[in-house]
Amino acid sequence: MPHLSIIVAIAENWGIGKDNELLVKIPGDLKHFKEITTGHMVIMGKRTWYSLPNRPLPNRVNMVITDVPDEELEDGCLMAYSIEDAVQKADPEKESFIIGGGMIYKQFLPLADKLYLTRVHKDFNADTFFPEINFEDWELISEEKHPEAKETAGFEFTYQIWERIKSS
Repeated sequence: MPHLSIIVAIAENWGIGKDNELLVKIPGDLKHFKEITTGHMVIMGKRTWYSLPNRPLPNRVNMVITDVPDEELEDGCLMAYSIEDAVQKADPEKESFIIGGGMIYKQFLPLADKLYLTRVHKDFNADTFFPEINFEDWELISEEKHPEAKETAGFEFTYQIWERIKSS
């Protein structure tokens, strides 16, 4: 079984996007995302693929999930035709990152081992939401607060890493 991790920025109201774009640009967050995902596979839906300003994301294996049989997108991405197909194609030796969108997160949440969350401490007008997380199933292993962002971004945020609690 591959090591599946979700990486996402979530507003207080669980919003993650609007009009197929990120809700907010957070100072340093794209650099943080790049540092964590470089050298790994990133798995996304087709709308997330098309929302990327530069495709494919460099120095990563880009996998795009579609439900259109035999669909091929531009060069630079590996195609998967279901969640099961994506899991089967993920490298079992390396961590793979689920990067969106909303329906992809919802389908992968029960399969994920780890969550890399950027908790944005503000509500935003969103049309795409992250599924609610039952934090009783997870253990917080790392937390880094960024109150200084209030001056530049207008809100505070916190990086968190959660690991799924293994049932015995």
